[in-house]
Amino acid sequence: MIDYQRKKYIYLSYFFILTGLFVLALRLIYLQVIRSPRLTKFAQGQHLLRIPLEAERGNIFDRNMKPLALNLPTVSVFANPKEISDPYATAEALSRIFNLDKNIFLEKFAQQDKYFVWISRHIKGEAVKSLEKLSLKGIYSIKENKRYYPQLNSGSTVIGFCDIDNKGIEGIELYYDEKLRGKAGYLVSQRDAKRRRLFSLNYDYLSPVNGYDLILTIDSVIQYIAERELEKAVKATGALGGSVVIVSPFSGEILAMANYPNFNPNNPGIFDRNNFRNRAITDMFEPGSSFKIITASAAIEEGITHLKERFFCENGAYNMKTHILHDHQPHGWLTFAEVIGYSSNIGTVKVAQKLGLERLYAYLYAFGIGKKTGIDLPGEVEGFIRPLNKLSKTSIGAIPIGQEVMVTALQLTLAMCVIANGGYLMKPYVVREIRDSKGVPLQIYSSQEMKRVISPSTAEAMTQILRGVVEYGTGKMANLKEYLSAGKTGTAQKVENGVYSHRKFVSSFIGFVPIEKPRLVIGIVLDEPYPYYGGVVCAPVFKNIATESLKYLDSLSWDWKLVKDN
Repeated sequence: MIDYQRKKYIYLSYFFILTGLFVLALRLIYLQVIRSPRLTKFAQGQHLLRIPLEAERGNIFDRNMKPLALNLPTVSVFANPKEISDPYATAEALSRIFNLDKNIFLEKFAQQDKYFVWISRHIKGEAVKSLEKLSLKGIYSIKENKRYYPQLNSGSTVIGFCDIDNKGIEGIELYYDEKLRGKAGYLVSQRDAKRRRLFSLNYDYLSPVNGYDLILTIDSVIQYIAERELEKAVKATGALGGSVVIVSPFSGEILAMANYPNFNPNNPGIFDRNNFRNRAITDMFEPGSSFKIITASAAIEEGITHLKERFFCENGAYNMKTHILHDHQPHGWLTFAEVIGYSSNIGTVKVAQKLGLERLYAYLYAFGIGKKTGIDLPGEVEGFIRPLNKLSKTSIGAIPIGQEVMVTALQLTLAMCVIANGGYLMKPYVVREIRDSKGVPLQIYSSQEMKRVISPSTAEAMTQILRGVVEYGTGKMANLKEYLSAGKTGTAQKVENGVYSHRKFVSSFIGFVPIEKPRLVIGIVLDEPYPYYGGVVCAPVFKNIATESLKYLDSLSWDWKLVKDN
């Protein structure tokens, strides 16, 4: 009996011991296999410190390597709420340094589930010194880069700007953000029981890859000239705003793209968001008479007319059955060259009636009207052309003179480039080259001919006509002293409440210089100026920009890659 009881207790002891070992084994398997990844991550979070390593954003330069966007080293401050033993005292100290309510910092410290909370970004001066002097527990500083634009407002609507994390928000900074941004790295290091980094024990490291540099087609000097003259014109005429586009006609390179009003990208927050937009590619408008360059080119190319053919301009009033078409001043008989030179609506429409809307439409599309130019900038609109099968009876008296169509300043300037370069529609671009952080070229962009639109003989005939515009016609105020220029004026009524306004106009002048071997095609557009005639408000802007820009180019060793022999 005694032996039986003893064996029973021994067996029970074995059972409980084995059961306990089995349970421990199951627990061990659960911890080591099932829960292992999560527990490993938790343990690493306690004794490993992950430090982000910021990649340096690429710089932006103009065509002559003048810096347009750079990086400045700054200091940013963050907190580890778990390490702050006296939140109120720490918040009080920070409020004195940053001149902010201490409750702002107390709210940040209340996030006890986080090891990293931003206190202030990109600080400088006395704040940095005060933080170093106080050495607050749980408050740390790290080095960051801040985007800086040394040209201030100049070129701002093209270059754009970045947010506080150096992410592109507008302009080139946005369009090429992936190239400029680079790839961030990190350093994982062990830390002791007091959560201090052990510099001798680095656990893992990924080196950051700096962003690429961009070399633009923009010339800062020409850009400055364009912006200065545009601002003067907007203020003098009380216009709502305006744009200037300057293109090299043989390459499509954008030498300047000015908009007013603009902004300072170093402090964009104080400006109205409307100042950010690149009006030259985002704002579309009815071009008015500057559009006649397309109608005239189509008529000559199709053999419908020639420079000396005479048209009766009805002494300023032409009955088109659906409405009366007027000229801004009456004319009798004019040659076709004079029709464009004096900007006769009646003469232009009579030519268009011979041409027909179907053939005219083919040239609108060939000149790039109604579609995006493909420029490497964000926000471009395509303009507007009503489909051919949806035209009204009045369209033949409207489209040839720049009504019932919508264009951008860039589209209109590129249309003039077709005449200036002998007949080709060029693809515009603003980035000339992409380089790595060591200066090694990775990609070089060059001119791209989209299509031949008109023949060289038509382009030459149009040059003679447009020279007449400046010599004796509506664009006399665009006539330069030292160079021969050519161009076309435009004055278009804005649509208000479904009808054409007699108070609000968009004025323009599009021209090129010199006519023998064009270097610059310049488009100027003003929104609601007064006076409102393009030949009065925009032609002088062309003259001033062209004169100053050519003087500047003549003082340099001109980049003849932008020009090819006729």
